[in-house]
Amino acid sequence: MASTELDPKALNKYAFNVWSYKQGEVVSLLIHLGDELGLFAALAEAGPTSSNELASSTDLNERFVREWLMGMAAARLITLDDDVFELPPEGAAVLADEENSIQFSAGAFRGGIDSSVLDLIKDSFRTGLGMTYQQQGPKAAAGLARMTGPFSRMALIPTILPGLDGVLDKLQVGATVLDIGCGSGVTSCIIAENFPNSRVVGYDPSEIAVTNARSLAAETGLTNTEFIAASATSVPAGSGFDFVLTFDCLHDMARPDLSLSAIRSAIADDGTLLVKDIRSTGDFEKDRKNPLLAMFYGFSVTSCLQSAMSETDGLGLGTLGLHSRKAKELVEAAGFTSFHQHDFEDSANLYYEVRP
Repeated sequence: MASTELDPKALNKYAFNVWSYKQGEVVSLLIHLGDELGLFAALAEAGPTSSNELASSTDLNERFVREWLMGMAAARLITLDDDVFELPPEGAAVLADEENSIQFSAGAFRGGIDSSVLDLIKDSFRTGLGMTYQQQGPKAAAGLARMTGPFSRMALIPTILPGLDGVLDKLQVGATVLDIGCGSGVTSCIIAENFPNSRVVGYDPSEIAVTNARSLAAETGLTNTEFIAASATSVPAGSGFDFVLTFDCLHDMARPDLSLSAIRSAIADDGTLLVKDIRSTGDFEKDRKNPLLAMFYGFSVTSCLQSAMSETDGLGLGTLGLHSRKAKELVEAAGFTSFHQHDFEDSANLYYEVRP
């Protein structure tokens, strides 16, 4: 590489930008540890506390707890005043309150990538063939459920379903529901629990995710769910489903076009398909207004595009590839005739109400 005269200020600024991402990587691990070890929950309950008190309440080593607290204070996620640490109310909502806060985010942090998964990611760059969702391992399934679960729990029943034409009435009377890409079953179980007259069938190609979904249904005491380890293209034609969901998964599929065709064959003539997918415009310059755009591309390289390229003929949409124009194009090609976009104030996603 030829040597060039570098502007010291420009060099320092560039180096700082690079190291800020390394800091993000390390802070992400600290957030994951705080979630896994119950430190955020303990802080939320304790209020202003010392490292000794927090270590005692969590039965952890004080020295390690103190270092973690200092790291969180340095990251400005907790406050530190005269050796007293405190998680602010906003921090409790984002990092501790998984059940009641729509902004809970700690579940998105998974502590890094296993070396075996990292090797597969590197291989995908060489071969062009990505990992399947199953190959991404149990952390991916569990982490995705925790990352997307809060919004489903807080917004699905009071906001999203009432915003769809006639769907709520059908669910209350008793509908057949198909949850494509059901993952660990969070959304399926919410619907099944709130609408006991309805029956919910979840499909997901990941055995790991389906096992998680069956366990969740059993723990909740649900008898109106069924979870099948299979792809969307395996759904039997003529099933007559009243309501079909694809939540945060069409862009992950190698062949979303074939999946939508299978859904069209399986949905009732008066049924509704609800597609939830990532907010994007298909225009990079417009999408740059999103301050977290680099993170979304990171998600794509390490997970979404992996799955979308896991077959030799994969369309390779990736995290940001199913913008509204692409979604409309695909559903119309599959034989649907009605397409309506909803904005339910979900900062990461848009919703498309689709009908035959």
